[in-house]
Parts: sequence; C-alpha cells; structure tokens
Amino acid sequence: MDILFSAGLLALTLCAYFAGLWAFQKARHFSLLHPLVSSCLLIAALLYSFDIDYDRYQRANQVFYWLLGPATVALAIPLDREFERIRALAQPLLLTLLFGTIAAPLCAVTLAYLFGAEPLTLLSLTPKSVTTPIALGIAQEIGALGELTAGVVIFTGVVGAIAGPRLLTLLGVKDQRLQGFTLGINAHGVGTARAFDISPLCGAFSSLALGLTGVLTALILPTLLLWLAKIF
Repeated sequence: MDILFSAGLLALTLCAYFAGLWAFQKARHFSLLHPLVSSCLLIAALLYSFDIDYDRYQRANQVFYWLLGPATVALAIPLDREFERIRALAQPLLLTLLFGTIAAPLCAVTLAYLFGAEPLTLLSLTPKSVTTPIALGIAQEIGALGELTAGVVIFTGVVGAIAGPRLLTLLGVKDQRLQGFTLGINAHGVGTARAFDISPLCGAFSSLALGLTGVLTALILPTLLLWLAKIF
C-alpha cells in the first residue's frame, strides 16, 4: 500500500507539471503561469488539503532529485558547440562571474537581515543562486535548512526567468551572450531553460554561468562561513 501511495505522489508531480505546462502554452507563455509556479502551487494546495506530510512527498520523488544531476551535466553539450566564442571572452566572463557570485547572495542576505531574519534563515539563503542539487549539497554542508534553501532556489530561478530577459532589454543589454550569462548566474537552471528559449547561443552562455557559479559557490561559501564563524 505504501508503494502505491508513493507512486501516486510521483504521478502527482508529473501531472501537476504537465497541467502547468499546458496552461502556460495556452496562455501564450504568460510569465505568471510558468509551469514551475503553477505546478508548485497546485502540489502545495493538494498536500495541504489532504494533510500529506512533505517529507513523505519528498521521499517519493527522489528520482527527480537524482535526475537533476545528469540534467546539469548534459548542459556541457551546448558549451562544447560554442567553445570558441566562450574562450574569446574568457577574461570579462570570469570577472563578471566573480562579481555576480558574490553580489547575488550578499544582496539577499543583507535584505533579509534588515527585515530581521534569524541566523538560520540567513544561512539558508546563501546558496540561493546555484542550481538545486549543488544548493542542497551546500545547505547540508553548512548546516542550513535544506527545504528553505530549495524553496528559495526555485523562487529565485522563476523570478529571474520571468523578469530577467525583459529587465535586460530595458537596460539595453541586447547581446544574447550577456543575456545568457546573466541569467545563468542569477537564475541558474530555470534561467538557463529560459535562455535556450531565446537562442542556443544564449543557452550555452547561461549553461556556462550556471556551472561555474555552482562550482565557485560550493568551493568558497563553506570555507568563508567557517572563517567568519571563527572571527565572530
């Protein structure tokens, strides 16, 4: 019986996503109906209505967490196709990466601190701009709340994917390489999916930013927090 219930929860995730995708396409890609938004809201409502424990739902959907890893690795394919263009811009891209990797979590933590967030909440916000599998690994390493980190990561990605391209256009950033790299740094996997909607070139640069931001954050953040803990 437990196996059937777990299978039902897995099917719920698939059905909710495809329902959200159908609504998104019918609404001609209306931003607020992005399938990640609508499906998450639908699942949350159903779990709450039927009093289903979230931990049980999460365990039933472990296969999707596992698939995030291979999906992230597969982003190396468009990188290989655009390697020459990427290599020509190595220096400015690395400088942008360093600035973005530091500025994105710093802004979030600073705002949360000003609004009176607790230390554990602040800690859980620090990996917000890296893709989910890396963010969850970092959260476990630094003792943050994995559930909160995952929620913030998804929220960051969705907002970035919805508002990012329009904001960049308003700011006069029309180069698809810059658009993609910016989306990858700030909106990770969801932003990268949006970048591929723009063009393969935009998606390739977003994939590069997603991967490098994740690696850099995973290497630096735990060490930095440990160093700060010793000082304070």
